Amino acid sequence: MKERNKWGPALTNELYERWPKDENGEPEEPVFLGTAMNINLFDELTVNMLEAYGIPCIRQYPGNGSFGKLILGMSGEGTEIYVPKSMLEDAAALCSANASDAADSES
Repeated sequence: MKERNKWGPALTNELYERWPKDENGEPEEPVFLGTAMNINLFDELTVNMLEAYGIPCIRQYPGNGSFGKLILGMSGEGTEIYVPKSMLEDAAALCSANASDAADSES
């Protein structure tokens, strides 16, 4: 019998392969990066940007967000984004640079 993935359905096979492993071959701990709202697909853009820079992400939809994602195509409570612990600093820097670029373009 195949051992069940303790991370549940959030970590698919493809994501599991890309996720950094520790010295024992176990996936690194995912850490909370932030919550991105679904307005203007900001959550999708954030995850795609991080993935483009080689930072794998896990998305969680808080509250009844999974139901909203299923029915409406978006979570009304936003998307929680988790990244590998070793990549948190780089992910945060990319997100803050992206936010400052967006603010500059609005000025």
